[in-house]
Amino acid sequence: MAEKATKPARKPARAKSAVRPPQKFGYKKPDGLETGKSIVSLCQTDIIRGAVQVLKEGGDNNLHSHTGMDGFWMVLKGRVRFYGPGDEVLGEFGQHEGIVMPRNAQYWFESCGDHELELLQVVAFDREVKNERVDVNEPKFDIDKTVRFDGRVRD
Repeated sequence: MAEKATKPARKPARAKSAVRPPQKFGYKKPDGLETGKSIVSLCQTDIIRGAVQVLKEGGDNNLHSHTGMDGFWMVLKGRVRFYGPGDEVLGEFGQHEGIVMPRNAQYWFESCGDHELELLQVVAFDREVKNERVDVNEPKFDIDKTVRFDGRVRD
């Protein structure tokens, strides 16, 4: 006789934190970008963050992974090509297409279209794992010098 399948035990619920107010945001591509990469922050809580990365033609980054963060990437404008280890092409995406990158997956991407790339990034954090960026190759630019903009709407 077949054994009855049982569901794995659920983790205990976390203590409820204080209720946070909803966050409003809007996105408009910043004018006059001079650097290879800019980031417009849209919103953030303790477990999720939304932003739009704007990459000038040829803008790219290095092979890396994140230990405690899953990433959702969707093209708003332009084209992007994502790569894995050994420069294996994971996919090339146009408007309203994208990829989900699970934590610890190694990847890098580059703008590959005729226009600047506007790439929606939504990430979710595993609160039980310290999130660290693990660079496999040398960074191609200084991440700390990325121009950042705030897309949050203030009342």
